[in-house]
Amino acid sequence: MDPASVLERLIALDSVNPDLVPGGAGESAVAAFCGEWLAARGFEVHRLEERPGRPSLVAVARGTGGGRSLMLNGHLDTVGTAGYDGDPLGPRVHDGKMFGRGAFDMKSGIAAMMVAAARARDRRPRGDVILACVADEEHGSFGTEEVLRSFTADSAIVTEPSHLEVTLAHKGFAWFDVVIEGRAAHGSRPDLGVDAIAKAGHFLVALEKLGTRLARSPAHPLLGAGTVHASVIHGGREPSTYPAECRITVERRTVPGEDPRAELTALLDHLAATVPAFRYRLEPGLRRDPFEADPEAEVVRAVTRHARAVLGRPPAVRAEPFWTDASLLDRAGIPCLLFGVDGGGAHADVEWVDLASLDHLTDVLTRVIADFCA
Repeated sequence: MDPASVLERLIALDSVNPDLVPGGAGESAVAAFCGEWLAARGFEVHRLEERPGRPSLVAVARGTGGGRSLMLNGHLDTVGTAGYDGDPLGPRVHDGKMFGRGAFDMKSGIAAMMVAAARARDRRPRGDVILACVADEEHGSFGTEEVLRSFTADSAIVTEPSHLEVTLAHKGFAWFDVVIEGRAAHGSRPDLGVDAIAKAGHFLVALEKLGTRLARSPAHPLLGAGTVHASVIHGGREPSTYPAECRITVERRTVPGEDPRAELTALLDHLAATVPAFRYRLEPGLRRDPFEADPEAEVVRAVTRHARAVLGRPPAVRAEPFWTDASLLDRAGIPCLLFGVDGGGAHADVEWVDLASLDHLTDVLTRVIADFCA
């Protein structure tokens, strides 16, 4: 069982997330391949598909009894292929690297999970080995949410690419629409109109100052400081009318212990109290919590121990600025961490994985399953 051969098959299957790219293929074909491959190797395969055409796959190797269960989690979907340099679905090997959409983020992690679990299953561990190959991590993560309504484990490893470094934390995020309310009137009647766009300027200045305060605040030891930015703005209808509304989408990247809604509400309330005719609505959007693992958790110790043995050196410990499904596993009470391949080009016009790191990841996962589930 060669993880590179499995990865070639995975890359060749289009799994662009249709919530990111209208008309994207979704996860059906790649989930079917994974299910057939794992069923042929004795896994109990469950296909979860609350959203038609957007399946997640859970494959279980039942243990002989009395051991701890371990979940390996990875996502099947990819970002779009438009603008990719070359054939995004034609895996190509050059200079020890495999190229193609999803090679790094994160079909390499899926391939390593599958091969490691199949190898470990042949050794008949006492605990269950659970593979969660999930939909939609690149957009809303409904795949892992659906899996966690039916499955759990004593611990988990998310095989997002981490450059073979032990990743113990990542930031969260919260999206808000801030709607600044004005009053429509003819452009010649400033006595009747309230310019929502001009009032929004006060908010944007205050938001920039908030970002500066965050950058100067005490930093999380792994994650650094939280951040905030305005990402989208809409306002006004025509040159001769005072705009009645200006809508600003705000993204807040969070570290543990922060309450972005309370913080933003306080900022807006202050403007309402100090800026004449300033009125607003705050509309919360998607929010995902930050993640922070216990460095003394047994699964963290096991990955660190076996990574050291495979790599011949202690693995670096790090954090990520972006969000992953590890946060959902952690909130479900499953101790976890991230550990994955080396490579580059996630979401870029050229994407690749270092094939030696794919072999190393597969070996580490195989050893961890045998150890942890025993």
